[in-house]
Amino acid sequence: MRGRALFTLHRRQRSQYVALGLLIFAGSMIFATNTLAEGGGTDVHLELHLIEGKGSQAVWVGLAILLGVYALIITEVVHRTLAASIGGILAVLALNYYTVEPTLSLKAVTTMIDWETIGLLLGMMVMVGIISHTGVFEWFAVQAYKKSGGSVWTLVVILCSVTAVLSAFLDNVTTMLLLTPVTIQLAKVLDLKPIPILISEVLFSNLGGAATMIGDPPNIMIGSALSPGAIASAKGGVYAHLAESGVTFNDFIFEMAPGILMTIVPSFMFIKWMYSEEFSGERIRDVNELESKYGIKDMGMLKVSGTILILVILNFFLHPITHIAVSWIALVGALMMLLATDRHELEEPLEKVEWATLLFFAGLFVLVHSLQYLGVIEYIGTYVESAISYFGSADGDGAVIRLAAAILIVLWVSAIASAFIDNIPYTATMIPIILQISENLSIELGPLIWALAFGACLGGNGTLIGASANVVTAGMSEEAGYPISFNEFFKAGFPVMLISTAIVSLYMMLVYVVGADGGGLVWKIVLMGITLFGIIFQAARGRAKGKNFAESLVDDDSEELKEIVEILVEKMTARLPISSDSEE
Repeated sequence: MRGRALFTLHRRQRSQYVALGLLIFAGSMIFATNTLAEGGGTDVHLELHLIEGKGSQAVWVGLAILLGVYALIITEVVHRTLAASIGGILAVLALNYYTVEPTLSLKAVTTMIDWETIGLLLGMMVMVGIISHTGVFEWFAVQAYKKSGGSVWTLVVILCSVTAVLSAFLDNVTTMLLLTPVTIQLAKVLDLKPIPILISEVLFSNLGGAATMIGDPPNIMIGSALSPGAIASAKGGVYAHLAESGVTFNDFIFEMAPGILMTIVPSFMFIKWMYSEEFSGERIRDVNELESKYGIKDMGMLKVSGTILILVILNFFLHPITHIAVSWIALVGALMMLLATDRHELEEPLEKVEWATLLFFAGLFVLVHSLQYLGVIEYIGTYVESAISYFGSADGDGAVIRLAAAILIVLWVSAIASAFIDNIPYTATMIPIILQISENLSIELGPLIWALAFGACLGGNGTLIGASANVVTAGMSEEAGYPISFNEFFKAGFPVMLISTAIVSLYMMLVYVVGADGGGLVWKIVLMGITLFGIIFQAARGRAKGKNFAESLVDDDSEELKEIVEILVEKMTARLPISSDSEE
């Protein structure tokens, strides 16, 4: 026994040394080279050129591949990971056929994958897998239930509100990685269907993430590529005169948060209507029994892993200052957690990694970037510029009309396109197009930037594969035995996307068009005031009827109006004279 114990101890020490060595290597790589900053500032980009005269045909072939992949995903003939992989392979074959360059190597194809996203997801999945063994997710679920008082709708409002706030200050992918296990466990305990709750949470995750620069991957990309310094150096300084219109970290909160706040209550109203049956009634459980059954299992591990997670989140906040890629922060955090929690067998923490989800992202990145090289996304951007040029002119009253048209077109095209093309590669492609539109059509750059940011973030709610958070949530839910279909997500997500984009359209028209001559701040204050007053008024009306805050948010008097109409109809019917024919 003693020899066995010594062997085990030796094996543990060896594992610790290996993990420590990997940690030191990763850390030294991060701080010794600048290429790890901003997600890898010297990424390899393929230089591919279409065969002369084949450009139009390549675009149509690319569109056909894209539509085919979506047909496979929507009909669920095959798993979405296989659909994305098939689409990626077909797109690469099309590239080989339509480009002048020789056959693409596997190394060249891997440069199309956004490893920043893959690394972030992998690191967070490992950390969530470790923390899940402490029982903290179950504990949080019980606390949420206690706050709800047993009301299902109140519970949903609490979960969605927490999701939106966390997504604004973390990123929505990380938030859903943390909250999805909580939601599934809570649904099991309360005998609820978890899929409607998960869909509601991820919709608010995308809404909340749009409010800040670090909340959603498209905002991170826009904040990095359209900062004053980045614009000044783009294309050898061609757009240097537009640098003063570049955006900063604080600009995102100041410009986007008011518009996002306006969408919260209408989105809650739609979700309550959409899932009226699932989110009605109460679930009464013995709180003491729940706390004893679903308490913290390993407080020591929770303290250690929780501290590491807090440090990781803190470094996410410091990203705009340190410029260390969030993927490396997550991966190093995962490695530290593996070491600190004394995990010597990798099978257990790695079993929480959604490999199918990571492969789906890889296939999707290859597909969309191949379409980019085939000219499909540039084709969309060219038509966007052409559509804008039809409205107004570059000066006088025509400039105001053109600005309004540009904002609406960029906003809605981005929203709809991001719903059907993952918003990360779409945003990467549209960033230079935005600069091109501003330069060629003499349109102010700032409003175009915010139109792209709003459209890409809100459009992610449109379909199951519109945003990374959607895909991650669907993967974890499927792993737990609750698969979310494309159509099921579409029924709730697409209307929320339309509602929120319509509200933001009004916000942008008032702030950037009507208030273009210095009145933008006034309109923001007015709209914020109306929104807050509306929430307070709704809550007061609901309180007067004996409803709690959550019920008050969605109180539309529909039931009261229905009862009044029925009473009036009955009274009118009773007073109508009855003819002899009707008596017979």
